[in-house]
Amino acid sequence: MSVDRTGFYALLKREVLRFVRRPRNTFVPPFITNVLYFSVFGVILGERINEISGVPYILFILPGLIVLGAVSNAFENASFSIFHGRWNRYIEEVLTSPLSYRSMVGAYVLSSATRGIVVGALVAVIGAFFTSVGVARPFYLVAFMVVVTLLFASFGIVGGLWADDFDDLTMMNQFILRPLVFFGGVFYSLNELPTLLRQVSLLNPMIYMVNGVRYGFLGVSEVNANLSLAILTALTLAVTAVNVVLFRRGYGLTD
Repeated sequence: MSVDRTGFYALLKREVLRFVRRPRNTFVPPFITNVLYFSVFGVILGERINEISGVPYILFILPGLIVLGAVSNAFENASFSIFHGRWNRYIEEVLTSPLSYRSMVGAYVLSSATRGIVVGALVAVIGAFFTSVGVARPFYLVAFMVVVTLLFASFGIVGGLWADDFDDLTMMNQFILRPLVFFGGVFYSLNELPTLLRQVSLLNPMIYMVNGVRYGFLGVSEVNANLSLAILTALTLAVTAVNVVLFRRGYGLTD
């Protein structure tokens, strides 16, 4: 057990240092992107939209932008780390170590979720320069941020194992993940949609993530926060379990 624990912390430390040591690639891009988001959507459009559900527009979009930054970076970190390890064959060092498969997956997931949470916090700090930021429900904010970053870090491992080249990683992030986020109620209220579109939107899991974080910040949500948290937690556990099975079977890890 001590060998497994030591190996887990060593792998976790390596994966965390991998993105900490490259801030120009890790933290600068989301910083610039979110300054632009807040400037264009929050300040310029916010002057015309004013309020949504009694909340200033720039404050309304803040939780969604935090989710966008957090899940994108959690997914990207896990998928790239796994794929890069496969591509350069150094993931074999992990596979031949005495680590259990659960520890391997746990280290990759936790390190990627850590990056997501750090980027989410960075977005919140940027938002504080544009509007007054408060936390109405701290428990829900922390719980949703932890769950959604763990979930997308787990999805990132699946993506890293599935991808055949770097273009596949870009495709997953740009053409699957980001559209789900943008149609997940980041910039608009579900109440503004026609009934049919609102019902269809409820099939998008991002709706529950964005509203969950929004509930943590503002105490306002268009879906049931407790039910959303329970479902997302169950989904996170399920996807993580799938990751362990994939590692055990060597899916995408062996020729």
